[in-house]
Amino acid sequence: MADQPVSFNVPEFTVSEVSIALKRTVEDAFGYVRIRGEISQPKVAASGHCYMRLKDDSAVIDGIIWRGSMSKLAHQPEEGMEVIASGRLTTYPGRSSYQIIIETFELAGEGALLKLLEDRRKALAGEGLFSEDRKKPLPRLPDVIGIVTSPTGAVIQDILHRLQHRFPRRVLLWPVRVQGVGSAAEIAQAIKGFSALPPDGDIPRPDLVIVARGGGSLEDLWAFNEEVVVRAAAGSEIPLISAVGHETDTTLIDFASDRRASTPTAAAEMAVPVRLELISQVRENGLRLERSVNRLLSESTLQIQGLARGLPNLNQMVEQKQQDFDGLIERLGAGPARLLVAKSQELSVVATGLKSSHLARDVQRYERVISDWSKRLGDALGRSTDLTGERLEGLAARLESVSPKRVLERGYALVRDGNGKPITVAVAAEEGAPWQVEFSDGAVNVTVEFDTFQPLVTTPLKSPPPRKPKSGSQSKAGGRQGSLL
Repeated sequence: MADQPVSFNVPEFTVSEVSIALKRTVEDAFGYVRIRGEISQPKVAASGHCYMRLKDDSAVIDGIIWRGSMSKLAHQPEEGMEVIASGRLTTYPGRSSYQIIIETFELAGEGALLKLLEDRRKALAGEGLFSEDRKKPLPRLPDVIGIVTSPTGAVIQDILHRLQHRFPRRVLLWPVRVQGVGSAAEIAQAIKGFSALPPDGDIPRPDLVIVARGGGSLEDLWAFNEEVVVRAAAGSEIPLISAVGHETDTTLIDFASDRRASTPTAAAEMAVPVRLELISQVRENGLRLERSVNRLLSESTLQIQGLARGLPNLNQMVEQKQQDFDGLIERLGAGPARLLVAKSQELSVVATGLKSSHLARDVQRYERVISDWSKRLGDALGRSTDLTGERLEGLAARLESVSPKRVLERGYALVRDGNGKPITVAVAAEEGAPWQVEFSDGAVNVTVEFDTFQPLVTTPLKSPPPRKPKSGSQSKAGGRQGSLL
Protein backbone atom coordinates (compact mmCIF):
# COMPACT_ATOMS: atom_id res chain seq x y z
CA MET A 1 0.00 0.00 0.00
CA ALA A 2 1.46 3.22 -1.10
CA ASP A 3 2.27 5.94 1.45
CA GLN A 4 -0.53 8.50 1.72
CA PRO A 5 0.24 12.21 2.54
CA VAL A 6 -0.53 13.17 6.11
CA SER A 7 -3.30 15.72 6.30
CA PHE A 8 -3.74 18.30 9.13
CA ASN A 9 -6.81 20.26 10.07
CA VAL A 10 -4.70 23.38 11.05
CA PRO A 11 -5.24 26.20 8.53
CA GLU A 12 -2.30 27.67 6.66
CA PHE A 13 -1.38 31.41 6.74
CA THR A 14 0.95 33.54 4.72
CA VAL A 15 3.57 35.66 6.38
CA SER A 16 1.61 38.81 5.62
CA GLU A 17 -1.54 37.32 7.10
CA VAL A 18 0.25 36.44 10.31
CA SER A 19 1.85 39.92 10.50
CA ILE A 20 -1.49 41.63 10.04
CA ALA A 21 -3.14 39.39 12.61
CA LEU A 22 -0.38 40.11 15.14
CA LYS A 23 -0.56 43.84 14.43
CA ARG A 24 -4.32 43.87 14.99
CA THR A 25 -3.99 41.82 18.16
CA VAL A 26 -1.29 44.05 19.66
CA GLU A 27 -3.06 47.30 18.80
CA ASP A 28 -6.37 46.02 20.18
CA ALA A 29 -4.79 44.79 23.40
CA PHE A 30 -2.54 47.78 23.96
CA GLY A 31 -4.47 50.65 22.41
CA TYR A 32 -3.12 53.11 25.02
CA VAL A 33 -0.19 52.44 27.35
CA ARG A 34 2.28 54.30 29.57
CA ILE A 35 5.81 52.92 29.55
CA ARG A 36 8.58 54.03 31.85
CA GLY A 37 12.12 53.78 30.58
CA GLU A 38 15.33 55.53 29.66
CA ILE A 39 15.64 57.20 26.25
CA SER A 40 18.48 55.80 24.17
CA GLN A 41 19.82 56.82 20.77
CA PRO A 42 17.28 59.55 19.94
CA LYS A 43 17.52 60.71 16.32
CA VAL A 44 15.41 63.20 14.38
CA ALA A 45 15.11 62.26 10.70
CA ALA A 46 14.90 64.68 7.78
CA SER A 47 11.15 64.11 7.73
CA GLY A 48 10.84 65.54 11.25
CA HIS A 49 10.00 62.21 12.92
CA CYS A 50 12.04 61.19 15.95
CA TYR A 51 13.22 57.61 16.38
CA MET A 52 14.51 56.26 19.69
CA ARG A 53 14.65 53.28 22.01
CA LEU A 54 13.22 52.92 25.52
CA LYS A 55 15.11 50.55 27.81
CA ASP A 56 15.34 49.37 31.37
CA ASP A 57 17.63 46.87 33.04
CA SER A 58 16.54 43.85 30.98
CA ALA A 59 14.51 44.87 27.92
CA VAL A 60 14.38 47.31 25.02
CA ILE A 61 11.48 48.61 22.92
CA ASP A 62 11.61 50.81 19.85
CA GLY A 63 9.75 54.09 19.90
CA ILE A 64 8.77 56.75 17.41
CA ILE A 65 7.36 60.27 17.75
CA TRP A 66 5.67 61.62 14.64
CA ARG A 67 6.53 65.13 13.48
CA GLY A 68 3.14 66.54 14.51
CA SER A 69 3.65 65.37 18.09
CA MET A 70 7.23 66.65 18.33
CA SER A 71 6.12 70.29 18.29
CA LYS A 72 3.74 69.69 21.20
CA LEU A 73 6.26 68.17 23.61
CA ALA A 74 7.18 70.11 26.73
CA HIS A 75 10.67 68.55 26.66
CA GLN A 76 12.74 67.46 23.72
CA PRO A 77 14.02 63.88 23.99
CA GLU A 78 17.64 63.62 25.11
CA GLU A 79 20.03 60.73 25.65
CA GLY A 80 19.71 59.17 29.12
CA MET A 81 16.48 61.01 29.96
CA GLU A 82 14.18 58.84 32.13
CA VAL A 83 10.60 59.38 30.98
CA ILE A 84 7.10 57.99 31.13
CA ALA A 85 5.98 57.71 27.50
CA SER A 86 2.29 57.61 26.64
CA GLY A 87 1.02 56.17 23.37
CA ARG A 88 -0.03 52.97 21.64
CA LEU A 89 1.78 49.75 20.78
CA THR A 90 1.98 48.49 17.25
CA THR A 91 4.13 46.19 15.12
CA TYR A 92 6.42 46.82 12.20
CA PRO A 93 5.99 43.88 9.80
CA GLY A 94 9.04 44.80 7.75
CA ARG A 95 11.32 43.83 10.64
CA SER A 96 8.96 41.57 12.62
CA SER A 97 9.30 43.93 15.59
CA TYR A 98 6.98 45.82 17.85
CA GLN A 99 7.23 49.49 18.85
CA ILE A 100 5.42 52.26 20.68
CA ILE A 101 4.00 55.28 18.92
CA ILE A 102 4.68 58.02 21.50
CA GLU A 103 2.19 60.84 21.64
CA THR A 104 3.67 62.56 24.67
CA PHE A 105 6.04 61.88 27.50
CA GLU A 106 6.93 63.36 30.85
CA LEU A 107 10.00 63.12 32.97
CA ALA A 108 9.87 60.22 35.38
CA GLY A 109 9.68 61.98 38.72
CA GLU A 110 11.44 64.97 40.22
CA GLY A 111 14.69 63.06 40.52
CA ALA A 112 14.98 62.74 36.76
CA LEU A 113 14.22 66.46 36.35
CA LEU A 114 16.87 67.40 38.88
CA LYS A 115 19.43 65.18 37.19
CA LEU A 116 18.66 66.71 33.81
CA LEU A 117 18.78 70.19 35.34
CA GLU A 118 22.16 69.56 36.94
CA ASP A 119 23.65 68.10 33.76
CA ARG A 120 22.47 71.10 31.77
CA ARG A 121 23.76 73.53 34.38
CA LYS A 122 27.24 71.98 34.26
CA ALA A 123 27.30 72.04 30.47
CA LEU A 124 26.29 75.72 30.24
CA ALA A 125 28.62 76.71 33.07
CA GLY A 126 31.45 75.04 31.19
CA GLU A 127 30.80 77.45 28.30
CA GLY A 128 31.22 80.43 30.64
CA LEU A 129 27.59 81.61 30.45
CA PHE A 130 27.41 81.94 34.25
CA SER A 131 30.72 83.78 34.69
CA GLU A 132 30.70 86.82 36.95
CA ASP A 133 32.79 88.73 34.43
CA ARG A 134 29.82 88.72 32.03
CA LYS A 135 27.41 90.32 34.46
CA LYS A 136 26.51 93.99 33.95
CA PRO A 137 25.79 96.53 36.73
CA LEU A 138 22.20 97.69 37.16
CA PRO A 139 21.38 101.35 36.42
CA ARG A 140 20.86 103.58 39.45
CA LEU A 141 17.53 104.97 38.24
CA PRO A 142 16.31 103.53 34.91
CA ASP A 143 13.98 105.67 32.81
CA VAL A 144 12.30 102.71 31.06
CA ILE A 145 11.87 99.18 32.48
CA GLY A 146 11.01 96.21 30.24
CA ILE A 147 9.08 93.32 31.77
CA VAL A 148 8.79 89.81 30.29
CA THR A 149 5.90 87.92 31.88
CA SER A 150 2.31 86.83 31.41
CA PRO A 151 -0.07 89.77 30.89
CA THR A 152 -2.92 88.08 32.81
CA GLY A 153 -1.18 86.93 35.97
CA ALA A 154 -0.76 88.67 39.31
CA VAL A 155 2.98 89.11 38.71
CA ILE A 156 2.67 92.17 36.46
CA GLN A 157 0.27 93.85 38.88
CA ASP A 158 2.62 93.27 41.82
CA ILE A 159 5.54 94.78 39.91
CA LEU A 160 3.56 97.83 38.74
CA HIS A 161 2.19 98.44 42.22
CA ARG A 162 5.64 98.25 43.80
CA LEU A 163 7.17 100.59 41.18
CA GLN A 164 4.36 103.10 41.69
CA HIS A 165 4.90 103.05 45.44
CA ARG A 166 8.71 103.36 45.32
CA PHE A 167 9.54 105.46 42.25
CA PRO A 168 7.15 105.59 39.25
CA ARG A 169 8.88 104.66 35.99
CA ARG A 170 7.79 103.99 32.43
CA VAL A 171 7.14 100.25 31.89
CA LEU A 172 7.09 98.23 28.64
CA LEU A 173 5.41 94.81 28.88
CA TRP A 174 6.33 92.02 26.45
CA PRO A 175 3.55 89.44 26.98
CA VAL A 176 4.60 85.77 26.86
CA ARG A 177 3.43 82.38 28.06
CA VAL A 178 5.41 81.35 31.12
CA GLN A 179 4.40 77.67 31.10
CA GLY A 180 3.62 74.96 28.58
CA VAL A 181 4.58 74.11 25.04
CA GLY A 182 6.33 76.97 23.21
CA SER A 183 6.73 79.16 26.29
CA ALA A 184 10.53 78.91 26.31
CA ALA A 185 10.80 80.16 22.72
CA GLU A 186 8.51 83.13 23.50
CA ILE A 187 10.53 84.12 26.58
CA ALA A 188 13.82 83.94 24.65
CA GLN A 189 12.36 85.97 21.78
CA ALA A 190 11.15 88.67 24.21
CA ILE A 191 14.60 89.05 25.78
CA LYS A 192 16.25 89.32 22.34
CA GLY A 193 13.51 91.69 21.15
CA PHE A 194 14.18 94.25 23.89
CA SER A 195 17.91 94.22 23.07
CA ALA A 196 17.14 94.67 19.36
CA LEU A 197 15.21 97.92 19.89
CA PRO A 198 17.16 100.97 18.60
CA PRO A 199 18.08 103.53 21.29
CA ASP A 200 16.46 106.40 19.34
CA GLY A 201 13.48 104.52 17.87
CA ASP A 202 9.77 105.18 18.24
CA ILE A 203 9.58 102.52 20.97
CA PRO A 204 12.01 103.48 23.78
CA ARG A 205 14.70 100.92 24.50
CA PRO A 206 14.55 99.76 28.15
CA ASP A 207 17.41 100.54 30.52
CA LEU A 208 16.56 97.41 32.55
CA VAL A 209 14.70 94.14 31.85
CA ILE A 210 12.85 92.00 34.41
CA VAL A 211 11.92 88.37 33.57
CA ALA A 212 9.29 87.30 36.10
CA ARG A 213 6.94 84.46 36.96
CA GLY A 214 5.05 83.36 40.03
CA GLY A 215 5.75 80.21 42.02
CA GLY A 216 5.06 76.66 40.89
CA SER A 217 6.41 73.16 40.72
CA LEU A 218 9.64 72.21 39.03
CA GLU A 219 7.69 71.17 35.93
CA ASP A 220 5.80 74.49 35.92
CA LEU A 221 9.05 76.49 36.00
CA TRP A 222 10.83 74.29 33.48
CA ALA A 223 10.59 76.83 30.63
CA PHE A 224 13.14 78.98 32.47
CA ASN A 225 15.54 76.03 32.53
CA GLU A 226 15.52 75.58 28.76
CA GLU A 227 18.80 76.22 27.01
CA VAL A 228 17.32 78.75 24.57
CA VAL A 229 16.15 80.96 27.48
CA VAL A 230 19.45 80.71 29.34
CA ARG A 231 21.45 81.69 26.25
CA ALA A 232 19.13 84.63 25.55
CA ALA A 233 19.54 85.91 29.12
CA ALA A 234 23.33 85.55 28.98
CA GLY A 235 23.48 87.39 25.65
CA SER A 236 21.19 90.26 26.64
CA GLU A 237 22.72 93.68 25.94
CA ILE A 238 20.45 95.23 28.60
CA PRO A 239 20.99 94.50 32.33
CA LEU A 240 18.56 91.74 33.31
CA ILE A 241 16.94 90.73 36.61
CA SER A 242 15.44 87.23 36.92
CA ALA A 243 12.49 86.87 39.30
CA VAL A 244 11.11 83.36 38.74
CA GLY A 245 9.17 81.55 41.44
CA HIS A 246 9.59 82.02 45.14
CA GLU A 247 12.72 82.48 47.20
CA THR A 248 13.44 78.74 47.39
CA ASP A 249 12.96 78.16 43.65
CA THR A 250 16.06 78.15 41.48
CA THR A 251 16.14 78.05 37.69
CA LEU A 252 19.01 78.22 35.23
CA ILE A 253 18.07 81.74 34.12
CA ASP A 254 19.02 82.89 37.64
CA PHE A 255 22.65 81.91 36.95
CA ALA A 256 22.75 83.68 33.56
CA SER A 257 21.01 86.92 34.61
CA ASP A 258 22.88 89.95 35.96
CA ARG A 259 20.92 89.90 39.24
CA ARG A 260 18.51 87.42 40.80
CA ALA A 261 15.48 88.52 42.82
CA SER A 262 13.73 86.14 45.20
CA THR A 263 10.26 87.27 44.01
CA PRO A 264 8.84 89.58 41.33
CA THR A 265 8.09 92.16 44.03
CA ALA A 266 11.70 92.02 45.17
CA ALA A 267 12.77 92.58 41.55
CA ALA A 268 10.79 95.84 41.46
CA GLU A 269 12.43 96.93 44.71
CA MET A 270 15.82 96.08 43.26
CA ALA A 271 15.12 98.04 40.05
CA VAL A 272 14.39 101.47 41.59
CA PRO A 273 15.08 103.18 44.91
CA VAL A 274 12.37 104.61 47.18
CA ARG A 275 11.64 108.11 45.97
CA LEU A 276 11.03 109.56 49.44
CA GLU A 277 14.17 107.92 50.78
CA LEU A 278 16.12 109.32 47.85
CA ILE A 279 14.76 112.83 48.49
CA SER A 280 15.58 112.49 52.18
CA GLN A 281 19.09 111.31 51.36
CA VAL A 282 19.62 114.26 49.00
CA ARG A 283 18.46 116.67 51.69
CA GLU A 284 20.69 115.05 54.29
CA ASN A 285 23.64 115.23 51.92
CA GLY A 286 22.85 118.90 51.28
CA LEU A 287 22.82 119.66 55.01
CA ARG A 288 26.08 117.77 55.51
CA LEU A 289 27.63 119.71 52.65
CA GLU A 290 26.40 123.01 54.11
CA ARG A 291 27.81 122.15 57.54
CA SER A 292 31.12 121.15 55.98
CA VAL A 293 31.36 124.43 54.06
CA ASN A 294 30.50 126.49 57.16
CA ARG A 295 33.08 124.60 59.20
CA LEU A 296 35.68 125.16 56.49
CA LEU A 297 34.88 128.88 56.37
CA SER A 298 35.14 129.18 60.16
CA GLU A 299 38.48 127.41 60.24
CA SER A 300 39.78 129.55 57.39
CA THR A 301 38.63 132.73 59.16
CA LEU A 302 40.44 131.76 62.34
CA GLN A 303 43.56 130.93 60.37
CA ILE A 304 43.49 134.29 58.57
CA GLN A 305 42.98 136.15 61.83
CA GLY A 306 45.97 134.37 63.33
CA LEU A 307 48.12 135.28 60.36
CA ALA A 308 46.92 138.88 60.55
CA ARG A 309 48.05 139.18 64.16
CA GLY A 310 51.56 138.26 63.08
CA LEU A 311 51.76 141.08 60.53
CA PRO A 312 53.35 144.47 61.59
CA ASN A 313 51.33 147.68 61.81
CA LEU A 314 50.61 148.92 58.30
CA ASN A 315 50.75 152.62 59.25
CA GLN A 316 54.16 152.18 60.84
CA MET A 317 55.46 150.42 57.74
CA VAL A 318 54.19 153.27 55.53
CA GLU A 319 55.68 155.98 57.76
CA GLN A 320 59.06 154.23 57.82
CA LYS A 321 59.11 153.84 54.04
CA GLN A 322 58.10 157.53 53.67
CA GLN A 323 61.04 158.59 55.82
CA ASP A 324 63.39 156.41 53.75
CA PHE A 325 61.99 157.98 50.60
CA ASP A 326 62.60 161.51 51.86
CA GLY A 327 66.21 160.60 52.63
CA LEU A 328 66.74 159.22 49.15
CA ILE A 329 65.35 162.41 47.60
CA GLU A 330 67.75 164.52 49.66
CA ARG A 331 70.72 162.38 48.68
CA LEU A 332 69.68 162.46 45.04
CA GLY A 333 69.66 166.27 45.03
CA ALA A 334 73.18 166.57 46.48
CA GLY A 335 74.66 163.71 44.52
CA PRO A 336 75.28 165.40 41.11
CA ALA A 337 77.18 168.27 42.68
CA ARG A 338 79.48 165.96 44.60
CA LEU A 339 79.93 163.84 41.46
CA LEU A 340 81.02 166.89 39.42
CA VAL A 341 83.53 167.87 42.07
CA ALA A 342 84.99 164.36 42.17
CA LYS A 343 85.26 164.09 38.39
CA SER A 344 86.88 167.54 38.18
CA GLN A 345 89.53 166.41 40.61
CA GLU A 346 90.16 163.25 38.57
CA LEU A 347 90.53 165.30 35.36
CA SER A 348 93.04 167.56 37.05
CA VAL A 349 95.12 164.55 38.02
CA VAL A 350 94.95 163.17 34.48
CA ALA A 351 95.90 166.54 32.95
CA THR A 352 98.84 166.79 35.28
CA GLY A 353 99.99 163.34 34.20
CA LEU A 354 99.68 164.20 30.50
CA LYS A 355 102.21 166.98 30.97
CA SER A 356 104.86 164.59 32.19
CA SER A 357 107.87 163.62 29.99
CA HIS A 358 107.01 159.95 29.87
CA LEU A 359 103.68 160.61 28.21
CA ALA A 360 105.32 162.85 25.60
CA ARG A 361 107.86 160.18 24.66
CA ASP A 362 105.01 157.57 24.29
CA VAL A 363 103.10 159.92 22.03
CA GLN A 364 106.13 160.50 19.79
CA ARG A 365 106.82 156.78 19.50
CA TYR A 366 103.23 156.03 18.49
CA GLU A 367 103.37 158.84 15.91
CA ARG A 368 106.47 157.27 14.27
CA VAL A 369 104.78 153.81 14.18
CA ILE A 370 101.64 155.27 12.59
CA SER A 371 103.72 157.19 10.00
CA ASP A 372 105.66 154.03 9.07
CA TRP A 373 102.50 151.96 8.62
CA SER A 374 100.90 154.74 6.61
CA LYS A 375 103.86 154.81 4.17
CA ARG A 376 103.86 150.99 3.77
CA LEU A 377 100.13 150.97 3.17
CA GLY A 378 100.44 153.68 0.48
CA ASP A 379 103.19 151.74 -1.34
CA ALA A 380 101.17 148.52 -1.30
CA LEU A 381 98.08 150.32 -2.56
CA GLY A 382 100.07 151.83 -5.45
CA ARG A 383 101.47 148.46 -6.50
CA SER A 384 98.01 146.89 -6.39
CA THR A 385 96.58 149.71 -8.51
CA ASP A 386 99.32 149.32 -11.15
CA LEU A 387 98.79 145.57 -11.43
CA THR A 388 95.02 145.98 -11.71
CA GLY A 389 95.47 148.63 -14.46
CA GLU A 390 97.76 146.40 -16.48
CA ARG A 391 95.29 143.53 -16.30
CA LEU A 392 92.40 145.74 -17.35
CA GLU A 393 94.40 146.97 -20.39
CA GLY A 394 95.12 143.35 -21.43
CA LEU A 395 91.46 142.38 -21.12
CA ALA A 396 90.41 145.46 -23.12
CA ALA A 397 92.83 144.54 -25.93
CA ARG A 398 91.51 140.97 -26.06
CA LEU A 399 87.92 142.21 -26.04
CA GLU A 400 88.68 144.64 -28.87
CA SER A 401 90.24 141.84 -30.97
CA VAL A 402 87.07 139.77 -30.94
CA SER A 403 84.71 142.72 -31.46
CA PRO A 404 82.30 142.40 -34.45
CA LYS A 405 83.36 145.91 -35.52
CA ARG A 406 86.83 144.62 -36.39
CA VAL A 407 85.27 141.91 -38.55
CA LEU A 408 83.18 144.48 -40.39
CA GLU A 409 86.29 146.63 -41.05
CA ARG A 410 87.79 143.68 -42.93
CA GLY A 411 84.97 143.79 -45.53
CA TYR A 412 82.29 141.64 -43.93
CA ALA A 413 78.69 142.69 -43.33
CA LEU A 414 76.08 141.74 -40.67
CA VAL A 415 72.57 140.93 -42.01
CA ARG A 416 69.50 141.23 -39.76
CA ASP A 417 65.78 140.65 -40.42
CA GLY A 418 63.04 143.13 -39.71
CA ASN A 419 63.07 142.19 -36.01
CA GLY A 420 66.82 142.75 -35.66
CA LYS A 421 67.60 139.03 -35.51
CA PRO A 422 70.85 138.03 -37.33
CA ILE A 423 70.45 136.07 -40.62
CA THR A 424 73.09 133.32 -40.78
CA VAL A 425 71.88 131.08 -43.67
CA ALA A 426 70.47 131.86 -47.13
CA VAL A 427 67.58 129.45 -46.78
CA ALA A 428 66.06 131.79 -44.23
CA ALA A 429 65.45 134.43 -46.92
CA GLU A 430 61.88 135.17 -47.93
CA GLU A 431 60.72 137.00 -51.04
CA GLY A 432 60.09 140.71 -50.25
CA ALA A 433 61.34 140.46 -46.69
CA PRO A 434 62.91 143.69 -45.32
CA TRP A 435 66.53 143.21 -44.22
CA GLN A 436 69.13 145.47 -42.72
CA VAL A 437 72.78 145.15 -43.75
CA GLU A 438 75.30 146.62 -41.32
CA PHE A 439 78.81 147.70 -42.46
CA SER A 440 81.69 149.09 -40.48
CA ASP A 441 80.58 152.68 -41.06
CA GLY A 442 76.77 152.31 -41.05
CA ALA A 443 73.73 150.26 -42.07
CA VAL A 444 71.38 150.15 -45.09
CA ASN A 445 67.88 148.70 -45.50
CA VAL A 446 67.30 146.24 -48.37
CA THR A 447 64.49 144.09 -49.74
CA VAL A 448 65.06 140.43 -50.62
CA GLU A 449 64.55 139.57 -54.31
CA PHE A 450 65.64 136.32 -55.97
CA ASP A 451 64.53 133.90 -58.66
CA THR A 452 66.13 130.69 -57.54
CA PHE A 453 68.10 129.58 -54.52
CA GLN A 454 71.61 128.20 -55.15
CA PRO A 455 73.44 126.84 -52.16
CA LEU A 456 77.13 127.77 -51.95
CA VAL A 457 79.41 124.73 -52.06
CA THR A 458 82.68 125.24 -50.28
CA THR A 459 85.49 122.98 -49.27
CA PRO A 460 85.71 122.75 -45.50
CA LEU A 461 89.00 123.87 -44.13
CA LYS A 462 91.04 121.67 -41.92
CA SER A 463 91.18 122.71 -38.32
CA PRO A 464 94.58 124.01 -37.28
CA PRO A 465 96.50 121.93 -34.74
CA PRO A 466 96.02 122.98 -31.16
CA ARG A 467 98.52 125.48 -29.83
CA LYS A 468 100.79 124.44 -27.07
CA PRO A 469 100.65 126.63 -24.01
CA LYS A 470 103.74 128.68 -23.33
CA SER A 471 105.79 127.68 -20.40
CA GLY A 472 105.35 129.88 -17.43
CA SER A 473 102.07 131.25 -18.77
CA GLN A 474 100.17 129.98 -15.73
CA SER A 475 101.09 130.33 -12.10
CA LYS A 476 101.37 127.47 -9.71
CA ALA A 477 98.06 128.53 -8.25
CA GLY A 478 96.20 127.48 -11.43
CA GLY A 479 96.23 130.87 -13.16
CA ARG A 480 94.67 132.65 -10.27
CA GLN A 481 95.85 136.09 -9.06
CA GLY A 482 98.48 135.97 -6.34
CA SER A 483 98.81 138.04 -3.22
CA LEU A 484 98.46 141.79 -3.63
CA LEU A 485 101.31 142.74 -1.24
